[in-house]
Amino acid sequence: MSSISYDNDNIFAQILRGVSPCEKVHENENVLAFHDKYPDAPVHILVVPKNQYISYDDFILNASEEEVINFFKTVREIAHQYDLEKTGYRLVTNHGKNGEQVVPHFHVHILGGKRLGKHVNS
Repeated sequence: MSSISYDNDNIFAQILRGVSPCEKVHENENVLAFHDKYPDAPVHILVVPKNQYISYDDFILNASEEEVINFFKTVREIAHQYDLEKTGYRLVTNHGKNGEQVVPHFHVHILGGKRLGKHVNS
């Protein structure tokens, strides 16, 4: 479990509460997906669980097995909704300071629609 407590004022928490807007692409009982406001690729979708998880570790350790399975199946469904399986795509989740995690709410970036190049810049 993380020693950091969940920040209810982070931007994804605000989006989930309907306080901040988003360009929604998918929603179900446990997951919300929307276009990234500052895209790094032609397709750049953020997928977030609706429950309060700070990071990948927090999500994997504390979410139910059903929630984890549903989340990752939803990520796949969204990638296929945009036909990204035909040309390829990247899934990214950042964890902690050195991983450049900016928003302290677990999320996955779906990136595609162009050749993405190397996965880490030197």
